[in-house]
Amino acid sequence: MATPVTAGPPSTRRMWSILGLVLLADALDMIDATVTNIAAPTIAAELHGGEGLIKWLGSAYMLAMGVLLVVGGRLGDKYGQRRLFLVGMAGFTAASAVAGLSPDPVLLVVARAAQGAFGTLLIPQGIAIMTKTFTRDLLTKAFALFGPLLGVASVGGPILAGLLIDADIAGLSWRPIFLVNLVLGGLGLVLAVRLLPYDDGDRATGVDGVGSGLLAAAMFGLLFGLVEGSGDGWTAIPVLAVAAGLAFLAAFARRQVTAADPLLKPSLLRNRGFGSGLLVGLIVFAATTGLVYVLSLFMQQGLRASAREAALGLLPMTVGIIVAAGACMALIRKLGRILVFAGLAVILIGCGWLFVLVTTSGTGLSLWALAPAVFLTGLGMGTCYGTIFDVAIGDINPDEAGSASGSLSAIQQLAAGIGSAAVTSIFFESIASGAGHALTTSLVVVAALTAVTVPAVTLMPRRAAEELQH
Repeated sequence: MATPVTAGPPSTRRMWSILGLVLLADALDMIDATVTNIAAPTIAAELHGGEGLIKWLGSAYMLAMGVLLVVGGRLGDKYGQRRLFLVGMAGFTAASAVAGLSPDPVLLVVARAAQGAFGTLLIPQGIAIMTKTFTRDLLTKAFALFGPLLGVASVGGPILAGLLIDADIAGLSWRPIFLVNLVLGGLGLVLAVRLLPYDDGDRATGVDGVGSGLLAAAMFGLLFGLVEGSGDGWTAIPVLAVAAGLAFLAAFARRQVTAADPLLKPSLLRNRGFGSGLLVGLIVFAATTGLVYVLSLFMQQGLRASAREAALGLLPMTVGIIVAAGACMALIRKLGRILVFAGLAVILIGCGWLFVLVTTSGTGLSLWALAPAVFLTGLGMGTCYGTIFDVAIGDINPDEAGSASGSLSAIQQLAAGIGSAAVTSIFFESIASGAGHALTTSLVVVAALTAVTVPAVTLMPRRAAEELQH
């Protein structure tokens, strides 16, 4: 039986191995967050779930993740990161099995929520473990990998789903997109037992129950309102849910300033550069996550592409993200927030190109005709994914790095949930006039959200985190 790490600093080789494990866990989370983007129409058709199931497949996961992610980090501080990582990985794997074997829409949505809930125990621990055990140089390199990796995973999830559905392994159709986690999660558990250092946690660590409750209520209100409003119309219930969500969010922000042991450090909230980066990250990740979702829906419902064809149709976006993120790693020291401006501009150009293509050709487009614009949009996304968070922490204090990184990860998860719910809602609201009209309407919204962030970028630090400049 493998012997886990004991006390003492890990070797460089073990630190790289731990980084690989943490990246595996984060990629697993982001892939599962987006895997239903392609699979949703197939799942809804086979389980007779309709549009409501399509929207809740992604939103149930993101709702649980967004509500509990910050709390999961505090529980790791209190009871030990290793223990919470193992519980999270085991629970995530078990929930994936339930999702893959679900016979009806209700159990599947519950299983998706359970995946998200266990993900909140898993994901925050990786950053905390690295912050405690890694050298500063390696920690900087590790943080630089997270944005691009999660960006690739967010598009890689739908591609993987399309390929697995098309393969129809053992006649299981869409089910392997969840069952594959039995292999990946099992591997993660074995590696975690072997690699992660023991820690007892600090039982004196406080978990702000009031703040946690306010955040949970805020995220539930916002996501529930967005999903239900688009499905059943904007009646009093979804409107009140969104309004209540915004009110609870304001109360949560106030609580972070007044609580004795807040979930987020007040100094971070007072940091104009970090706060601006947080806002930019929230909007950009929400808009682009929603864009990926509606593009996949347009390809399948408008262009009548199969799941595999739609997955291949999104492949140029993945390539664009990888190319841009790799280039930004070399340019971030010199250009700083200029790269964020460039990324936003390229996203806007890509959305405009897609708008023109769909407006002129409608559903007569081929996937090949879309490919250059999809690739260009991916370049813009990769540029933003590889720079926003590095620039956002450009002027924070070293002792705030762990909290800041955790907050940014939480924002990315929240953004994915809000974006997929909001932009998909707009798509379905407009689809009565045709899939082409639904996509162009969604593109206008994505472009508007992207453009709104430009003034906030001017308030971000000019340079990336100091460590990235060495």
